[in-house]
Amino acid sequence: MAIWLTKDSKVIVQGMTGSEGSKHTRRMLAAGTQIVGGVNPRKAGTSVDFDGTAVPVFGSVADAMKETGADVTVIFVPPAYTKDAVVEAIDAGIGLAVVITEGVPVHDTAAFWAHAVETGNKTRIIGPNCPGVASPGASNAGIIPADIAGSGRIGLVSKSGTLTYQLMYELRDIGFSTAVGIGGDPIIGTTHIDALAAFQDDPETEAIVMIGEIGGDAEERAAEFIKAHVTKPVVGYIAGFTAPPGKTMGHAGAIISGSSGTADAKKAALEAAGVKVGKTPSETARLMREVMSGR
Repeated sequence: MAIWLTKDSKVIVQGMTGSEGSKHTRRMLAAGTQIVGGVNPRKAGTSVDFDGTAVPVFGSVADAMKETGADVTVIFVPPAYTKDAVVEAIDAGIGLAVVITEGVPVHDTAAFWAHAVETGNKTRIIGPNCPGVASPGASNAGIIPADIAGSGRIGLVSKSGTLTYQLMYELRDIGFSTAVGIGGDPIIGTTHIDALAAFQDDPETEAIVMIGEIGGDAEERAAEFIKAHVTKPVVGYIAGFTAPPGKTMGHAGAIISGSSGTADAKKAALEAAGVKVGKTPSETARLMREVMSGR
């Protein structure tokens, strides 16, 4: 079982004909993802060959959905055009939009998120500035390496792409139902809480790894949700324990203001909700192994 992305998901790629879109489309196909089309208005009616697989190019998301039944789009367009690409996907009514692009202006993200809400939240947005979603052995939508872990019983939600990869690798022998990289920008479409709720409802996800980082209060809010609604064991990690006070570290959202948003404060909130929190990725993996050994 997986959340949001399964073996039956039909995926299109906005920006498939660009350098990044082309490279990662090839990787997603190799991982077994059903890539059914790309979108580029200037190249509509053509196709792109990926190692013997011809993928058609459509003029719009709506056309691609009509012709292929696509229900997922992965967006690899430059930051200046990302808002338009996401709005187009929302207006077409696609179920999931995975926005990989880094450097999207915050006001653009706010605009397309507001548009999604105004039109009834029919499109789940993941990102921007995220590695995407991977359900190992089933489908891969984004840039998460497909060969670092197999399918299994752990669900993972993370702000950090590289820490997603590290925890997946360290727990590769247990495996994952789905790994979701939500991105670390100040405004994102899908939150820790959204993923926690989905994993809680997934009958084949037995435990959850939650990766956060310094800055903001998303992890504290997630801790409140876990305490009230999550019955499955959760193991957490907060990146930034060694960050110098008053410095901006990594993602644009990782900004410390006074005592708010520190790693210690987030760790305390999660532990108060019953979450085991590691101080390093390896310790976090060890804690998860202890959890899974008793299941």
